[in-house]
Amino acid sequence: MQNKKTVIIWLFSGCLLIFLMVVIGGITRLTDSGLSMSSWKLIGSAPPISIEEWTEAFDIYKTTPEGKVNSHYILNDFKNIYFWEYLHRMMGRLLGIVFLIPFIYFLITKQLSKRLIIQSSVLLLMGVSQGLIGWWMVKSGLVDRPDVSHYRLAIHLTTAFLTCSYTLWIALSLVIPSTIKGFRRIFNQLLFLLILVLAQIIYGAFIAGLKAGKIYNTWPKMGEEWMPEAVFLDPGAGAQFIHRTLAIVILGFLLYIWKTSTKLVNSKIHIIGLGSLSLIILTQTVLGISTLLMGVPIVLALTHQILAFFLLMSLVFCLYIFKNP
Repeated sequence: MQNKKTVIIWLFSGCLLIFLMVVIGGITRLTDSGLSMSSWKLIGSAPPISIEEWTEAFDIYKTTPEGKVNSHYILNDFKNIYFWEYLHRMMGRLLGIVFLIPFIYFLITKQLSKRLIIQSSVLLLMGVSQGLIGWWMVKSGLVDRPDVSHYRLAIHLTTAFLTCSYTLWIALSLVIPSTIKGFRRIFNQLLFLLILVLAQIIYGAFIAGLKAGKIYNTWPKMGEEWMPEAVFLDPGAGAQFIHRTLAIVILGFLLYIWKTSTKLVNSKIHIIGLGSLSLIILTQTVLGISTLLMGVPIVLALTHQILAFFLLMSLVFCLYIFKNP
């Protein structure tokens, strides 16, 4: 017999931990901490404790491409970046434990329906894949270049967002009554908005990986032009141009959805869903512009990434309540 309350708590706990992973991952990226650990172990290991262990780990780091670029680092600098990468990896292992152990318990006690078993198995596969993708990403910065591949970074970030989105979708199926009226037209529009948002998240990761946020710190023009020649020559400038353009397209399409919905929707849950989504998108647009104009300070850049997470989750919520019952 399925115990919905326990399973719901389990799924929302997973969403919370993935959110924390995204936050810590963002700090790790923004502080250039992601390449401080040059090895990967499935179970993990204790961090360096003695001065000898720290010195050994630091010596290994200094042989990596990023370590050579940061040759001015002293041991305390290395300890700071090591902390964030170690915390990120340990949080990933904690997430795996929090998901796997209850999943096995639910299976043994037969608290999951056949549908939930299949959905949870997909989540387990996504989680394992995320860990492997993370190491695959890190490896790209340990060979020839002092930064990870922006393509692999985009895959790593996007899969994390998608994993949490799917987890939330499953949880909503247990929380929200299936009798809620759906609106196929608005659902289809939100589905297209989802594609735009995912593309925006991918290009946001490209900008992070290429450090393209500091190329043109003006708005609405890029420098003195609307579309400088560098857009076609420099991958970073091109990524920033697309990211800027998508932001305006998303905002415009949101206004179109809102106009359409006012003629159809009058229930409280639908109004709250669309209202929350609209507020987040508006705030995210202003925050993105502010982050750019201020030269991408860490706090604003991290807040921008966190808000992107909530934007996607609010969009998943809207998709669920507007789908046909």
